[in-house]
Amino acid sequence: MRRAMLSGLNHLTLAVRDVARSVAFYHTLLGLRRHAVWDGGAYLSCGDLWLCLSLDDGAGAPPADYTHYAFTVSEADFPRRVETLTRAGVQTWKTNRSEGDSWYFLDPDGHKLELHVGSLATRLAACRARPYRGMTFFED
Repeated sequence: MRRAMLSGLNHLTLAVRDVARSVAFYHTLLGLRRHAVWDGGAYLSCGDLWLCLSLDDGAGAPPADYTHYAFTVSEADFPRRVETLTRAGVQTWKTNRSEGDSWYFLDPDGHKLELHVGSLATRLAACRARPYRGMTFFED
């Protein structure tokens, strides 16, 4: 049986307390490219890596509610990979609510991970069709 393989790191999602402050840091100071900003977050990129900033105004330091690391998996391999992890008793931590197939799970040390089918381009296309509240897109 062919083993379903991951094909790379898909995106990083960082929980942030102040979206505007974080966008200024990552875009203005570090030079990441802005793609979209909305009331609850932002999409930026650094080369091929997609960075999602997600508002988390909780009391933790640093905020940790939605910070996670996502791996790219093909649409064809996604069901097999999820089935393999489920059979192994891997614990999930979130249900997918966004565009594309995603499965959110914990590693043995509790790190939050995600398998994701799609890309920044497919996410932005879905957002253009149904924007998040207060969303602005950038072409710079």
